[in-house]
Amino acid sequence: MNLIEVKDKKTKQEFHDTARILYKDDTNWVCPLDIEIENIFNPAANRCFENGEASRWILKDKNDRLIGRIGAFYDKIKANKNEYPIGGIGFFECINDTESAFILFSAAKEWLASKGMQAMDGPVNFGENFVHWGLLVEGFVQQSYGMPYNPPYYKELFEKFGFRNYFEQYTYLKTLDQPFPERQVNFARHIGSRPEYSFEHFSFCNSRKYISDFVYLFNEIWSDFHEDYVPLEYKDIESILYNAKPILNEDFIWFAYDNGKPVGITVVFPDINQIIKSFRGKLNLINKIKLMLRRKKVTRCRQLLTGIIPSHQRTFIIGPLFLKLIDTLKHHNIKELEMSWVGDYNVTVNKIYQTLDIPIVRRHITYRYLFDKNIEFKRFTNEQSNKMKKIRK
Repeated sequence: MNLIEVKDKKTKQEFHDTARILYKDDTNWVCPLDIEIENIFNPAANRCFENGEASRWILKDKNDRLIGRIGAFYDKIKANKNEYPIGGIGFFECINDTESAFILFSAAKEWLASKGMQAMDGPVNFGENFVHWGLLVEGFVQQSYGMPYNPPYYKELFEKFGFRNYFEQYTYLKTLDQPFPERQVNFARHIGSRPEYSFEHFSFCNSRKYISDFVYLFNEIWSDFHEDYVPLEYKDIESILYNAKPILNEDFIWFAYDNGKPVGITVVFPDINQIIKSFRGKLNLINKIKLMLRRKKVTRCRQLLTGIIPSHQRTFIIGPLFLKLIDTLKHHNIKELEMSWVGDYNVTVNKIYQTLDIPIVRRHITYRYLFDKNIEFKRFTNEQSNKMKKIRK
């Protein structure tokens, strides 16, 4: 077998083609847009390169056929916020062959070790966890936009190499023609009617205000759920929203305010996988036109995030905020809402969805591999939730 580092136009194309070859007979797979993946490995487009590096490889068999790929990366700031430096791997694809998988994993491990890393998490993204994060282990159907899909045998390949379950991510699915429990709805509407509370949806016409509120809320809420958290900046959120503008619906991003202060947010993106499946990863002019013309036909949405700042997590304001979103989605003829990427450590949100009788339909795992076997492996539990400990006191 021949392991080749991706360095030029030809190998970059082969990196993308590897997935198309391996999934050619899998009707559940939706090819991510090549340009989206390529931008993750582009220093000019990805801020993580300011404090880190990335490398990637393709694997060919003796007949020069593409049989696998992998990427490896690290951010010095994030890496050094952990108990020991940790890098990441992602975009792994491979035939069902242990030897081939181990060649790819070993290449990533050796490269990360040479950069001072002592462990690697995967599959993860070189960036935020909105997309391309986790290994699918339950729910092998067509995924929504940004959620990883892979064959069932990947789990065995990861675990045979020595990766261990660091935490799990659950995906809940709500069919919107099925009503929520009346008692919870009435209670949420009662909370939402309080004069100090107000709710607004995002608008590009007033984007500076809403992006600033987005940045404040994200850093206040999610820094508590990441051991290696690095605060997001205005330009990070601005880039995400403006890059997504062709598919984004302003009505699908809602903010909650307490006397004018932002205290909660929910962000939903249309599931464009319903549109781009036939694109095979290519976003040429014709496909761009198709995307614009067909976006109103999307009937499913993916909730990227929903959160309330720690000081307000016992005010129940999440209820009316969520109802604002649901009412809006119904108005836009959305039939299904997927609440994805809920960590198994997020007890509060899991309890809310379970109380509302929303089922878990998919499960992903984020694995960790320790280079030094003498280091004690610990699953992520978020027990170090400093902000909530202060609030509880």
